[in-house]
Amino acid sequence: MMEKTFNPAQAETRIYDAWEQSGAFQPKDDPNAKPFCIVIPPPNVTGRLHIGHALNNTLQDVLSRYKRMLGDSVLWQPGTDHAGIATQMVVERQLAANQEPSRRDMGREKFVERVWEWKEESGGMILQQLRRLGTSCDWSRERFTLDEGLSEAVLKVFVELYKQGLMYRGKRLVNWDPKFETAISDLEVENIEVDGHMWHFKYPLAGGKTYTYVEKDEDGNVTLTEERDYISIATTRPETMLGDGAVAVHPDDERYAPIVGELCEIPVGPKEHRRLIPIITDEYPDPEFGSGAVKITGAHDFNDYEVAKRNNIPLYRLMDTQAAMRADGPSYDECATKAQAIARGADLPSEAEVDAINLVPEDYRGLDRFEAREKIIADITAEGLAVMVTPEAKDGDEEAPQPIPLVENKKIQQPFGDRSNVVIEPMLTDQWFANAGELAKEAIAAVEDGRTTFHPKNWEKTYFEWMRNIQPWCVSRQLWWGHQIPAWYDDEGNVYVAESEEEAIAQSGGKSLTRDPDVLDTWFSSALWPFSTLGWPDKTPEVAKFYPNTVLITAFDIIFFWVARMMMQGLHFMKDEDGKPQVPFKDVYIHALVRDEKGQKMSKSKGNVIDPLELVDEYGADAVRFTLAVQAGQGRDIRMSTQRVEGYRNFGTKLWNAARFCEMNECAVPAGFDPSSVTQTVNKWILAEAQSTVAAVNKGLDEYRFNEAAAAAYRFVWNIFCDWHLEFAKPLFGGEDAAAKAETQATTAYVLDIALKILHPFMPFVTEALWAETARRDTQLIVADWPQLDGLANADAEAEMSWLIDVITNIRSLKAEMNIAPGKPLNAVLVGASQDILDRVERNRPLLARMARLEEISASDSVPPASAQTVVGETVIALPLDGVIDLDAERDRLAKELKKLDGEIMRLEKKLGNAKFVANAPEEVVAGEKAKLADYTAQKTKVSEALGRLETA
Repeated sequence: MMEKTFNPAQAETRIYDAWEQSGAFQPKDDPNAKPFCIVIPPPNVTGRLHIGHALNNTLQDVLSRYKRMLGDSVLWQPGTDHAGIATQMVVERQLAANQEPSRRDMGREKFVERVWEWKEESGGMILQQLRRLGTSCDWSRERFTLDEGLSEAVLKVFVELYKQGLMYRGKRLVNWDPKFETAISDLEVENIEVDGHMWHFKYPLAGGKTYTYVEKDEDGNVTLTEERDYISIATTRPETMLGDGAVAVHPDDERYAPIVGELCEIPVGPKEHRRLIPIITDEYPDPEFGSGAVKITGAHDFNDYEVAKRNNIPLYRLMDTQAAMRADGPSYDECATKAQAIARGADLPSEAEVDAINLVPEDYRGLDRFEAREKIIADITAEGLAVMVTPEAKDGDEEAPQPIPLVENKKIQQPFGDRSNVVIEPMLTDQWFANAGELAKEAIAAVEDGRTTFHPKNWEKTYFEWMRNIQPWCVSRQLWWGHQIPAWYDDEGNVYVAESEEEAIAQSGGKSLTRDPDVLDTWFSSALWPFSTLGWPDKTPEVAKFYPNTVLITAFDIIFFWVARMMMQGLHFMKDEDGKPQVPFKDVYIHALVRDEKGQKMSKSKGNVIDPLELVDEYGADAVRFTLAVQAGQGRDIRMSTQRVEGYRNFGTKLWNAARFCEMNECAVPAGFDPSSVTQTVNKWILAEAQSTVAAVNKGLDEYRFNEAAAAAYRFVWNIFCDWHLEFAKPLFGGEDAAAKAETQATTAYVLDIALKILHPFMPFVTEALWAETARRDTQLIVADWPQLDGLANADAEAEMSWLIDVITNIRSLKAEMNIAPGKPLNAVLVGASQDILDRVERNRPLLARMARLEEISASDSVPPASAQTVVGETVIALPLDGVIDLDAERDRLAKELKKLDGEIMRLEKKLGNAKFVANAPEEVVAGEKAKLADYTAQKTKVSEALGRLETA
């Protein structure tokens, strides 16, 4: 006898352990089985399961379970990423908390050992948490981006790219994190709007030169004419002025045409060594923004860097690795002299020689960049080189306002390290780069020609936009935790790239070498994930069988950083038997964001973060999974709330109760049961519905429309099987026709099995439990065969039962509208019904009487007086109400309800018609009011229809 309820807390671990111990998660060892491979986006080893992980892994598990039941050989490859910065940060914090020696005091070797200790003890917690969700990964194949095999793959790829000229060391501008003292990727930078300032300064023209500065309005009328001996510059970062290499203006900007090609003076530093820089033209400056003139500091701004490269302007680095102003190198006088010679036309020195030039005056050397900013502003202002403005006079002022420096207060986008929370500095440093432009060519072509397809397809545009404008990929990081770059240097700075130190020494002719201290960007190793996890560079059976992967499921925010790089590396290194490049995966499904119930993005600051593990604890994994899957429409964000999860927990309860009902009515599938041979209309109908539902679920999952597949399964189980079929079956279960009873018991059990199978990918725990409870089974549900239904469509049975459902539903609705108790028996009159309809009524008279609570069902050519009416198909169904309700009192009640609804609708329409309210109220408040209006409008329609029926009664 089944338990009354399903207890997830007690059952889930037991069921999961049984799956894992049985080997159900491992690929089927059958050469004829179609391979299906999906790799888990490797979560950080420091990670904890969040709602995005829950969505991503639920969808992967849905597909894996579906394909496994279809008979495919399924490999869902799990593993974790070593997460360079995050992991190093965690361990460094731990050292500080324990008052142990710091990383630098400990030394690289000891520190790395300590990180490995942490990883073995605490790393990988997220994989245990994924088990709580029911994920059916092949845990026997778990990989780690720093494990021995993957490290071998990383070394081989780096060395091969270097040999092919696609990997090189160079000096370029990168995002620099001053706290961790390393380059970081764009993904690790958060651009946050902050209160900022725009300072306006004068750059005096060399030799006291002057020009006529003219401003005009849109119509070409002169609005300002004055003689100037300077060019005005606006900047949000005055400390970078020290590294200016030029001032740029737009070639069409007439205001500055007289001074293009002249030199101007940077207004800071010792007077006797003030640097002169050229005024140049470039398309980058916007004449409408600020003064229209832009200082070009190529070593500390990404846009300036491009201008500097185009115009052969030197790149002067001003800061050290902690973003303090440089204190190294020769004196400022000596450095300024060298820079001045370059500005006057001397040949541009090498990159290394330019980098050695320290243009920070002695007064600012060693200062933090923000301390230097304040001092530079004060010094320029004291010298009278700040642009001044006179404020407007205010009523009551005794004296005329005095000029003040022009400083605009404005919002600016400032880049912060997502883990360090410090302002990121664009920094010119020596790094290793991959030639992403060359690698991207085949990756672009593979999506263009359909070898890889994005779902939804609109994400291909995002992919192309980035790939077609791709920059060199900075692959080096100044960390200790990670894959150390396989490059060695001799005393002269010559580089030797090899997979081992022995090979490098051999290349050098036996010289003493020093290894590059940097490590590789974690995205470099994860870019190899689709094939390195299968054993490459060895020619393993797994590589032959499961590469290319079938599908990748991931989030849109790492299309650039992971998807694109897997495409580049996979196509470059993986070839088919004919030597043609192979894509890493055939399909890419990009899932949406999970938001809160109001549609807002989740964040700790808003306090609206939903912890999926807490939801699993309270409602069970099945409810959480189904909530995510049934809302996973392509291109549509998911709204998550505890109410929704609770609702789908109730769905699981409904399924459990339905199974208990089947057990109580001795439903079972006898040996040799043939569903195509059933005779009862209700059984023909439910089998036809089952067949169409399986087809809908198949179509949804095959097309990555998870919401449509889940919704089809939900509708069938709750609305069709539980709400209607079981009710229709009750008279047959209790009837005297033994053959009809046996057939219905068999059909019901057969359909329940189908329901368990199509729900299993979404709700694996409760379905597996019911699979074991409802019959003696040869296999677990996880490896049972997916339903293959054919030949069960039956148009006559479907039409008859659909008509019956409509009649019962409409009569129930009429009762509700007329305020009649659901169980109160009524008479029904079919007006003008055809003989086919009358025959249909006779065949189903007991069901109609029982389920619609009807005493008599008769036919007539006219509507009886005082009747409420509804129409099903071409048949009018009248319910005589005389003596059933007080018609006058009911008319009054409905009229009052209608008046109340009109008032609410008028109030809301007025509120939503107020443009000020719509513009200023929070988005969720406006949405809530619109939802209320829609609800009241729908209620009004129903009440009006009910009142209309009574007016004719």
